[in-house]
Amino acid sequence: MKYLKINIEENVDPEMLKNAILQLKGVTSAEVVDDENPESELKKAFAKTKEQLKTGDYETLVNDIFDIIIKK
Repeated sequence: MKYLKINIEENVDPEMLKNAILQLKGVTSAEVVDDENPESELKKAFAKTKEQLKTGDYETLVNDIFDIIIKK
């Protein structure tokens, strides 16, 4: 999978931009990441893990953990 990183100005509404990008052909997902607030990313990771445990998706959970461990 390939990613495109876009830096935006302070006064831009990130959700509005995200919705516009999702309308482009070939875009499957878009996510707003706040580098100044890493806690939000941690909350997302815990929520994803919690959901994976609820649904019994242990294989994906283990793969995600291994990706984190071996990631440079």
